[in-house]
Amino acid sequence: MRIAVLGGGAMGALYGGYLSRKNDVLIVDVNTALIEKIEAEGLTIAEPDGSSAVYHPAITDDTKDMQPVDLVIVFVKAMFSQSALEKNRALIGSDTYLMTLQNGSGHEEVLRQFVDDAHVIIGTTQHNSAVAGLGGSGLTHMGVLTGDAARLQPIADAFTACGLEADCVQNVQKLIWQKMFTNVSASVLTGILQVPLGYIAQNANAWAVCETLIREAVAVAAGDGLDFDAEQKIAEVRAVCEKSPNGLTSIYADLRDGRRSEVDTISGSVVRASDRNGVPAPGTHAADARRHALLTGFPTRRVFFSTPCIGFASLKLRSILSTFPASILVVTPAKAFCSCITVGICLSQAARITGAETYPPVPI
Repeated sequence: MRIAVLGGGAMGALYGGYLSRKNDVLIVDVNTALIEKIEAEGLTIAEPDGSSAVYHPAITDDTKDMQPVDLVIVFVKAMFSQSALEKNRALIGSDTYLMTLQNGSGHEEVLRQFVDDAHVIIGTTQHNSAVAGLGGSGLTHMGVLTGDAARLQPIADAFTACGLEADCVQNVQKLIWQKMFTNVSASVLTGILQVPLGYIAQNANAWAVCETLIREAVAVAAGDGLDFDAEQKIAEVRAVCEKSPNGLTSIYADLRDGRRSEVDTISGSVVRASDRNGVPAPGTHAADARRHALLTGFPTRRVFFSTPCIGFASLKLRSILSTFPASILVVTPAKAFCSCITVGICLSQAARITGAETYPPVPI
């Protein structure tokens, strides 16, 4: 098959590398340094058993004079899908399939602007390549918008032949929701609170909010005819948090660095489904609004504390600083959490507002 992968990040590189074993693969990315590195050195994927292999897919940032391919896999962040497909229209012909394995749901609405419904493939993957260059095992599920998913079997077979085990499923939307429960709860909270996954499970208040978000997502899914067991989902999310106590999600990193996040297709998809089917999800709406507030409005300023600072316990200080006419982040020395420092001392330190990008920031 002739396959194009839009986005050469961790997941795009993983799929591009594996699929190049037996297919003509082109990775499309805008990162010049990445392009030069792969052209010069190839793409190295390290396996969990300690072995590694170097693959040599083609890579470019310009496809305007190229011919259509058989399959385009979209692995860019969701907010860039439209522009990426527009820029690479030359790769899309009348027989080209467009596939999304991106996190969240609703991506098909973008894909169907470029091909008919019969050529849209929606799916999900159990692969987790958060660390670039790390391979592993997992199952890729593929589904369709219309007709019988079995017609995708040749594509699934091509994936499996390259070490990416894949299957065709008729009700792929349920599998997409299945993967979203951690993302719409714990992952979103790591971004809003700027904490690792383990904190969500360890802190009683954070876990109470997380559990509420999971129950709301289960209820909203049921409103769309997708039934899940709330207690089972809660147990699964808690297990994820406890098994990766120091895990930092992409939502955490995006909000920390002031970048746009693809969470609109994650928690945002629950919000839209709630609005559509009428199942209330007030906690999810509030979390989504809070996340938007962290990235919009007043320019971000930073408050630098040269001495060990407040930590999460000083809620009164947080309340006071939240009235400042700016989005304020408290910047602290690493691991400098103190529960006994007084609000007055903290406020005197807070007067020293700078533009320094001191790490790590803790949101107010």
